Amino acid sequence: MVERRKGSVLITGASTGIGKACALLLDRSGYRVFAGIRKEKDGQRLQTEGTGNIFPITLDITDADQIAKAVETVTDALEPGSGLAGLVNNAGIVMAGPLEFLPIDSLRRQLEVNVIGHVAVIQAFLPLIQKGCGRIVNIGSTAAFFAAPFLGAYAASKFAMEAVADSLRRELLPRGIFVSVVEPGYTETPIWDKGYDQADQLMEGFAAHAKDLYVNPFNRGRKFLDKGRHQAISPEVIAKAVSRAIGSKRPKTRYLVGTDTHVLALAAKFLPDRLGDWLTRKFLGT
Repeated sequence: MVERRKGSVLITGASTGIGKACALLLDRSGYRVFAGIRKEKDGQRLQTEGTGNIFPITLDITDADQIAKAVETVTDALEPGSGLAGLVNNAGIVMAGPLEFLPIDSLRRQLEVNVIGHVAVIQAFLPLIQKGCGRIVNIGSTAAFFAAPFLGAYAASKFAMEAVADSLRRELLPRGIFVSVVEPGYTETPIWDKGYDQADQLMEGFAAHAKDLYVNPFNRGRKFLDKGRHQAISPEVIAKAVSRAIGSKRPKTRYLVGTDTHVLALAAKFLPDRLGDWLTRKFLGT
């Protein structure tokens, strides 16, 4: 068993992808990891792959009762007087589709999971983070630099979390609590397959005129992303940035991970909006 020499961290959305990679890396690095999962089998798999310091907890970040129970569970497991060394807000979903026809309930669900749920978790665990002189790390996205067609709801949630992180950082810094955003580029995780499936189901129900407007451009964009999957960032690379944000003496406010992230960040800063719109239209054939 790895010695618990670096304290304890909580990771939301640790069943797969980035969250799972973070849990395994921080476990190997000497942290005790409380891994937020939705299914018991995911927790069992994490424990099998870990070194013995991963403790799964059932945590749906949109469920106030589960959040309260998680706080109780983590508090009871910590040594008396100790707190959390880090909170990694990773849980997220993608609700894809044209905003013109995206159901309002889908938009509401997108914001509930990707924004409001994270704020609820931060509020609930902040006393433990304060006690442990811990860090808060939010998993961002290039969607906060460029709001792509058909990803308006997802981009809105990521833009919102950038604002949350900035305000929170400025509010908590006087107390010595650092807040960082890790901003990965295109990453090979199950979140995209789930988003594709949801979008396919949505567009299957479109009227004929809506399909004429949107199905071909959507499929063209999806084909491009699928082609780029062999160049996608691995979750393990992002986990290293998260580890640095938690372990650094003075962490960065933002960690950009991946070539596409740096390119889009520069484009967002210097590329005129109209030129970006024209390039998007050319690419999607609209």
